[in-house]
Amino acid sequence: MDLVLLQGLSADSAKLLGAGIAIGLGVIGPGIGIGILGAGAMNAIGRNPEAVGSITTNMILAIAFAEALGIYAFVIAVILLFVV
Repeated sequence: MDLVLLQGLSADSAKLLGAGIAIGLGVIGPGIGIGILGAGAMNAIGRNPEAVGSITTNMILAIAFAEALGIYAFVIAVILLFVV
């Protein structure tokens, strides 16, 4: 039955569906990771307020690395929309 549904898909519909799935699944991981990083940093600052500078610096660096994965997913979605 799935093959019958996919055979009726046009090329434009498949591109839109693929781009939506790519960006949707691609930002779930970084979103969860950034939330965990923020919660961990707030917990660490609450336990040791004197180390707020180094904790914040490390948190922002880790968030930038996690966000890069979401940007990669966005680039793949744009490639699917406009190049394929």
